[in-house]
Amino acid sequence: MIRAAILSVLLVLPAMPALAGPPPATAPFGAPVRDDCSGPGEQACMLDAIWAAASRLPEAKRARLKPDFAAAAAYLPDAASKSAWQARLGNAQPRIAGTDYAAQTAQQAVRDYGWQGFVARARDGAQPLNIGRPEIMAAALDLAPDAAARADLTELMFLLAGSPTASPRGIGGFNPDMFERADFGHVLAERMMKDCNAEGFARARRLTAAPDAIRYQLWAARINGGAGNLAARVRLGDGSSDTSFVRQALEGYGPVLKLGYCKR
Repeated sequence: MIRAAILSVLLVLPAMPALAGPPPATAPFGAPVRDDCSGPGEQACMLDAIWAAASRLPEAKRARLKPDFAAAAAYLPDAASKSAWQARLGNAQPRIAGTDYAAQTAQQAVRDYGWQGFVARARDGAQPLNIGRPEIMAAALDLAPDAAARADLTELMFLLAGSPTASPRGIGGFNPDMFERADFGHVLAERMMKDCNAEGFARARRLTAAPDAIRYQLWAARINGGAGNLAARVRLGDGSSDTSFVRQALEGYGPVLKLGYCKR
């Protein structure tokens, strides 16, 4: 499962040129299409922009995205928008969250080895951190006994990820650490975004497999403001028939819907 998530990040394509013609029409909310969603009504406008990107996909793939849109629409600030989205989605329901194995493993490991023992095993990649180490360490940040221990574990994660400019090792220039580095970059970027840590986010983003992916653009906007400025970019999608761009856009804007913007 963890490897599949890593590969999905690595397969993100760079932004494609704009497709010919105007953005596709979306459900008749009665409001004109906005290329810039900044200002009042940003949340509903941005969700509509993501739906426009989904409208470029084959119908079957768009249908599979409806539960993801339902989960996002639940955080819209007004009842009218929620009702309109419910009608648009045909009463699709958000998916039930599965078991968080990384959190379970982190909790059990801290119980079994104590905090310092957990940190030592994380540093060495010893069981149970020999598989999925970045996700387990990220989950353990909330288990740290104090702020200093949390900061130390965060820095250890950055150190284990290594430098984004390190020379590739291995056969044919393949770097055997690239998968874990990208995974560390992703979980660190998510944590730094939630913590509204602009410097830490920029540092983590450079470690990811696709720093310019729409997910990270939207996470950066949660910290710095102005996610609505990305509406036109979001509407265009990535020019492919894959659902990855839309899922990333939903994941990217989700924290703005749930948590709001960081205070500046």
